[in-house]
Amino acid sequence: MRGQNPVFIPGPTNIPDSIRQAMAVQTIDHRGPAFAGMIGPLFDDLRRIFDSRDAAIVTFPASGTGGWEAAITNTLSPGDRVLATRHGMFSRRWIDLCRRHGLDVEVIDLPWGEGACPERIEAALAADRSQTIRAVLVTHNETATGVRSDVAAIRRAMDAAGHPALLMVDGVSSIASMEFRMDEWGVDLAVTGSQKGFMLATGMAIVAVSPRAKAAMAGAGLSRAYLDMREMIAATAQGGYPYTPPWQLFAGLRASVSLLLEEGMEAVFARHARIAEGVRAAVRAWGLPLCAARPELFSDSVSAIVVPQGFDSARLTDHAFATYDVSFGAGLGEVAGRVFRIGHLGAMTDVMALSGIATAEMAMADLGYPVTLGSGVAAAQAHFRATAAPIRAKAA
Repeated sequence: MRGQNPVFIPGPTNIPDSIRQAMAVQTIDHRGPAFAGMIGPLFDDLRRIFDSRDAAIVTFPASGTGGWEAAITNTLSPGDRVLATRHGMFSRRWIDLCRRHGLDVEVIDLPWGEGACPERIEAALAADRSQTIRAVLVTHNETATGVRSDVAAIRRAMDAAGHPALLMVDGVSSIASMEFRMDEWGVDLAVTGSQKGFMLATGMAIVAVSPRAKAAMAGAGLSRAYLDMREMIAATAQGGYPYTPPWQLFAGLRASVSLLLEEGMEAVFARHARIAEGVRAAVRAWGLPLCAARPELFSDSVSAIVVPQGFDSARLTDHAFATYDVSFGAGLGEVAGRVFRIGHLGAMTDVMALSGIATAEMAMADLGYPVTLGSGVAAAQAHFRATAAPIRAKAA
């Protein structure tokens, strides 16, 4: 039965049945009381997931890329300087998007496998004596390399430099999966999407906007119409939408947010960390390195695994799909052909993760990789068994 297996890509992620069923709703009048009565409480709950008390929540019918574009076009003007670290496919794409909008991007280049460097960001901001840099762009979780950057450390670096730039964070593959503290970390714009940790279909960009970022909109000169945050904030404050909303996605988002808050965000983070460590235990047993350069950079939502010299990771992911009907993430950009990725975020359990690990082992064995069949599964099982008792005790 093809199509019955879970996916192990870092997004779109597996959709729980309850969320799929929640989206199977009839059309409503989006200018009627049902939509108005849903959106206010939903946005209050979204603030809890971003861990912000007073951020404005903005949604657009778009993927996370639409959220990137909304973040810059609503707060910046043509020719504005921004500072960004480039260390993977998605940090690179955000930089490209900024340049297409006529922004002057100062880039800090780092090897793929590294995270954003607070020390270099602090040095660049300190050197900007006229304080013309308007924003710092950070990719919290670089999906292409399985690298998590330390957003809290970057905020400390910005404060140490005494620089007033806005802090914009791409949290598309981290928010609702890994620890994110918008207010505590001083994040001004946090961008995510419906198709990752929210376990929903692709199609909704979700942006949390700090009061400081909201104030910056008054002087922003970049063009926006469909992605105008001011119109969106004004409309949703009244229980409406400036144009036709994706009602079925909103219904699914309501179910998703309820599931996350019912589990508890600390428990969500702990579940992702536990499953990620199980995957990493398997990778160690295979004798393969991760793309992430150091343990403190390891992502809890995706692991990028470097294949041995002489092997092509694209052939491995193609073989796993063709033979076992299981999807893993292919290598992207500079690591294309060199890594394959196991996504372990969203609706993921230890039992599901074990099936992905076993399938990856079978595919590698089929292609002659120097791995021992069963070694990664056994290592992950040992980790999951050792860490299951606290979960059982809490449930009891």
